[in-house]
Amino acid sequence: MHILLIHQAFAALDEPGGTRHHELARHLVQRGHRVTIIASPVSYLTGTTRTGRSRWVERRSDGPDITILRAYTYPALHRSFAHRVLSFLSFMVSSFIIGLGVRPVDLVWGTSPPIFQGLTAWLLSRLKRVPFLFEVRDLWPAFAVAVGVLHHPLLIRLSEGLERFLYRRAKVVVVNSPGYIEHVRQRGAQRVELVPNGAETAMFDPRADGAEFRRQHGLAGKFIALYAGAHGMSNDLGVVLKTAARLRDRSDIAFVLLGDGKEKANLVAQAQGMNLTNVHFLPPVSKETMPGALAAADICLAILKPIELYKTTYPNKVFDYLAAGRPVVLAIDGVIRQVIEDAEAGIPVPPGDPEALASAIHQLYTHPELGRQMGLSARQYVETHFDRASLADRLAGLMLELTTRP
Repeated sequence: MHILLIHQAFAALDEPGGTRHHELARHLVQRGHRVTIIASPVSYLTGTTRTGRSRWVERRSDGPDITILRAYTYPALHRSFAHRVLSFLSFMVSSFIIGLGVRPVDLVWGTSPPIFQGLTAWLLSRLKRVPFLFEVRDLWPAFAVAVGVLHHPLLIRLSEGLERFLYRRAKVVVVNSPGYIEHVRQRGAQRVELVPNGAETAMFDPRADGAEFRRQHGLAGKFIALYAGAHGMSNDLGVVLKTAARLRDRSDIAFVLLGDGKEKANLVAQAQGMNLTNVHFLPPVSKETMPGALAAADICLAILKPIELYKTTYPNKVFDYLAAGRPVVLAIDGVIRQVIEDAEAGIPVPPGDPEALASAIHQLYTHPELGRQMGLSARQYVETHFDRASLADRLAGLMLELTTRP
């Protein structure tokens, strides 16, 4: 089976960002399939091109059966909302033209957000007369409306119309969180399947101590509270800075914010204005390097704004934290809180509450044995329920069913 994936924000394992799709592609290849990915050369974390050049298409292979085609994309992803939309539309057009030349194809796999690339995937599936699988990673445009990024009534109506159009035309809609199922069903999806976010557990060694990462960044002897991921509007990292201010008297507690995003410069300026010497901003690292960073952490932080819709999400980073065997301090309510509670893998706190966040961090700081036990439980739970290999089996089965059905 030859699978064509259209994914603007795709990140390979040697790049920063979420690598769910590269990991799944490798598992699909191990099961005898072939995957071609059309992606953008512009990093969704940094907004910069990966090579410093903007060509029409750049070709890269990961073995004989995974081909990554980086399609021209307007390189101003983080400049403003209007420039962001232009970036999405440019990729929609370039990925369609390049996708026409990919043949033969047995299935087209579209993913959202951004939702515009879903239209490209659907149209390519129609022209190639193959099934269209549509994956929903975030509830766009609902999340964009909730956080205030999308507010023009006409744009909201058009976006919601496109969302319903794609849900109704997909042979199957795959969601990565159980919290999304009812939303997509209410908007016209005929068949919804859950292939949740998870972790490539084999990448992580919960016994590692991250000594090299600590040495490299001057963190030896510190109790590290690590956040790894995007620094965007939704991530509410200003609350982490307020938490750090409450714990500044504990000089051996270090807050490490690892990653990049549109809000990073503002956060750095805010931390400087608050004179937070216990906060360390580090650049993003590739997924291949991430295990060493997580191994250096004593606890890991996951946080989103206290928005009702965010109760539906399964953040990628949480599963990597669990795979690394680290306790999670979770400032997110909803379905991911249920995972942490079932796994006995950390301490949930109310979103948007720096006092509660500081209290949970201090509890694990003063009771390290509790943190170690939570880390062991975390690893065992993710191995049992959210290992990437078993999730890939589920996805491969769905794809085979679609391509073999008369």
